[in-house]
Amino acid sequence: MKKQVEVVAAVICREGKFFATQRGYGEFKGYWEFPGGKVEAGESREEALKREIMEELDTEISIDSFLTTIEYTYPTFHLTMHCYICSVRTGNLVLKEHQSAAWLNKDELDTVDWLPADIEVVRYFREITIHL
Repeated sequence: MKKQVEVVAAVICREGKFFATQRGYGEFKGYWEFPGGKVEAGESREEALKREIMEELDTEISIDSFLTTIEYTYPTFHLTMHCYICSVRTGNLVLKEHQSAAWLNKDELDTVDWLPADIEVVRYFREITIHL
């Protein structure tokens, strides 16, 4: 049985654009993702997401709504990723762990190399935001 990994991800929105980050480390270095990280023991998903964004981006977010949960099986583990629509409360999205970042509008979402699980988020997001 593959290792199970549970993470949370922030789809940070501002003025019709979405904040994407490019991994600066590890096996998936160079790929793009919605920022976030692992849920630690005893933490709620929302607490984990706020902590991860503060650690990675030195920014306080507000969690506006739940978006979706993505299940994706990578070669060495199975990922459960809970995604939330978020907005910046305070801070300037300082890159502490990522090599790059971009604000992308809906038409620009295909211009970066997303991690496979994040591709699923983009697909889901497109389906529900057609009427925006």
